[in-house]
Parts: sequence; C-alpha cells; structure tokens
Amino acid sequence: MKAAKYLTIAAIMLVAVSCRTDDVVIPSEQEGVEGLAPDAAANPYGFYLLNEGNMGSNKATIDFMDYRTAVYSRNIYGERNPDAVKELGDVGNDLKIYRGRMYAVINASHKVEVMDAAGCTRIGQVDIPNCRNITFDGDNAYVTSYVAPIGISPDAEEGAVYRFDINTLAVTGTVKVGFQPEEAVISDGYLYVANSGGYRAPDYDNTVSVIRLYDFRQTQKYPVAINLSQIRKDGYGKLWVLSRGDYSGVPSLLYRLTVEDGKITAAENTGIQASGFAIDGDRLYLYSAPWNNNVQAGGAEYKTVDTRTATVIDEAFIRDGTQGSIKLPYGIFVNPSTGSVLICDAKNYVSSGTVNSYSPQGIREWSVYTGDIPAHAAFLYK
Repeated sequence: MKAAKYLTIAAIMLVAVSCRTDDVVIPSEQEGVEGLAPDAAANPYGFYLLNEGNMGSNKATIDFMDYRTAVYSRNIYGERNPDAVKELGDVGNDLKIYRGRMYAVINASHKVEVMDAAGCTRIGQVDIPNCRNITFDGDNAYVTSYVAPIGISPDAEEGAVYRFDINTLAVTGTVKVGFQPEEAVISDGYLYVANSGGYRAPDYDNTVSVIRLYDFRQTQKYPVAINLSQIRKDGYGKLWVLSRGDYSGVPSLLYRLTVEDGKITAAENTGIQASGFAIDGDRLYLYSAPWNNNVQAGGAEYKTVDTRTATVIDEAFIRDGTQGSIKLPYGIFVNPSTGSVLICDAKNYVSSGTVNSYSPQGIREWSVYTGDIPAHAAFLYK
C-alpha cells in the first residue's frame, strides 16, 4: 500500500511539472476533521483560509474547510492553478469573497489575486504596491496600500487607497490617506481607513481617514490612538478600531467611534486590551496577547464584549481549559450560521499552524493543522 501511495504522489507531481517548468507543484493534502460531523445542508458550506507565510519565503497558501464532508484541504491554490508562476506569492495579507469571486491580497508580491470563489481557479490579478486589505462597494474594490517600499524608515511616505473595477480589474483611482493604512470599512457611502504609521515607528500615525466614495476624496482625518490596525462596524453604526500600541509601554486597546453624517465625532477608549477581534451580532470576540506577555506559555486571554455597552461580559469565553494549547493566536472569526468561534494559531511563525473551532459555549469542537501563519478567512455560501 505504501508503494502505491508513493507512485500516486509521483504521478501527480509529474503532471504538475509538465504544466509548470520552473517549479514543482506540491499536491494538496486532505484530512478528515475529527470532531466535526459532515453536514450536507451547511450554509455557509465551508471557508477558505489564507496562510500568510513568512516574508521572503513565497509561501502564502490557501486551505479549504468543507463542512459538507468534514474534510480539510491544505494548499489547494497551486494544484488548481498549475500555470501560476510562483504559485500564490509572498505574504498573504487579506482574503475576501464578493459576488462569486475571491480576492487574496498578497502584500510582498504587490498584487491582488482574483479567483473564482467556487473552485479557487485564477481569473487575473491587480498590481498594487505594498497592498494590505480590501473591501467592496458596488462594482468597485478598495485596497489599502503602504505605497512605500517595504521596510522601517522615518521618511516613509503616506499611504493610499486604490480603487479598481471588479469587472475589468482596471485601477480607476487612488487617494492619499495617512501613513501605512491597514484595514478599511464602508458605512453609508464613506470609507473609514485605519492608519498605523508602522514604518515610521516610534513616530506612529494615530488617525482614521474618511473617504467620500462618490467623488473618492478624503474628507476627514480624525485622531484616535497610535498604530491603528483593525476597524469593523457593529450593528448600531459604531466603528470599532484597534490600536496596537507601541509593543512596549503603550498597550493594545479597543476604541469605539461615533459617526454622524459621514464624520467621526467622538472616539471612546474602552480600556479593553485586545490583539485581534471579530464582531458577531451584539458580541465582539477578542484575544489579547500583548508582545510582553509570555504567549508561548499560554499567556493570551479570550474575552467577549457587548457592543451595545462596550463592556466585557465574559472574561474567559474558552471554558474547557484548551486555551493553553494555543501558542500564538493570530486571527479570529465567527461562523455566522452556527456561532462557532474560530481561532488561528501561528505557533512559532515558521511551521504549520492550526485553526481551532469553539462552540458558542466555549468548548473546543475541533482543531486541524493549516499552512504557515494562518490568519484570514472567507466563508463560502451556496
């Protein structure tokens, strides 16, 4: 049986080599997920997971969890796109599905990879320098970009938001924002951009840029806190933004922004420490793993916040004692159908990570190995 298995793998690799002359395509791997029952009626019926891979290693990969079969497939992009040069690219920074297409933002390869969402097959790419995150409105995609070359520099230039047409994949406009913009969110015809200033450390940016979409123009730059990263909208029109602090004396904290008529009018420091978060209904799930914490020894915390009151309602939503097995939490998202909370674990940054699913009651349902540095997910619906 072992000999037959090796011959099968060899045959797959031979076919791959015939399609790509420069690189060998590594076949995907499939694994039945222990603890997860197949559900033919599941909707979303699965999710894609983008593994960042270390910078310079060209190891960004895409995995797929299929709830219908309870099978997890690793590294599917290369196998489904054997003609793609260098496979997916260097450092996967964001992943979104919109109108039947999937968009992977590949930071150090300076591109947005566009795929058919159902099959993960390549459609094309949009070249954007040092791109970071993507969001959508109508026929347009909006991508934040550091613009500046990769690297710390006190002279790093301001960042920008690029707009491209999702039908033609042509860039149709750019607008300057703050230094090193990260996530952006759209609300009522305006785009809100979290500026980090990460390349200019310790002289971080501290602003959220506001862009009016109809004329693609920055209308406001509102000071909040240093080194902003994630920004999300809750069900009540408030914006939640994460300040990562300075990784030393200034902690990483959540802020809640009030918006009126396309303008930020107030920024509330909730006093809640967080390193990453996801919003589901009235609940905000977070993990807090400060750089000065001994995360490798299980130092991270996992909490639930009521978005209506901006107060912690659960100091430890993982209730079965398995939080210590998560070495380095690196991403969090929620299945909108089941309410399961999924936490990515980057482990040591250089080897396979895991994604761990917890029930709404905080009990681990399953855990499976991923690629290197799992971080970004996109759910797939029927």
